[in-house]
Amino acid sequence: MKTMTCRQLGGPCELELSAESADEIIKAQDRHLREAVRKGDKEHVPAHEDMKGRWRHPMRSMGWYRDTKRAFAALP
Repeated sequence: MKTMTCRQLGGPCELELSAESADEIIKAQDRHLREAVRKGDKEHVPAHEDMKGRWRHPMRSMGWYRDTKRAFAALP
């Protein structure tokens, strides 16, 4: 199990997210962003919009995805 913060994944806060794989932590970040925006947290809106754009245009977002996978892999 590894842990990354919302900020490490491109968000605005220090909420810690834990997962067994990079793909799982990315999905956890997506859920966190959706929930924060749903609750009216305006600070999370830009990161949420970025996340939606990554899902709509996955080929264009491969750099972010690869960087996130590397960062996750480098964690102890």
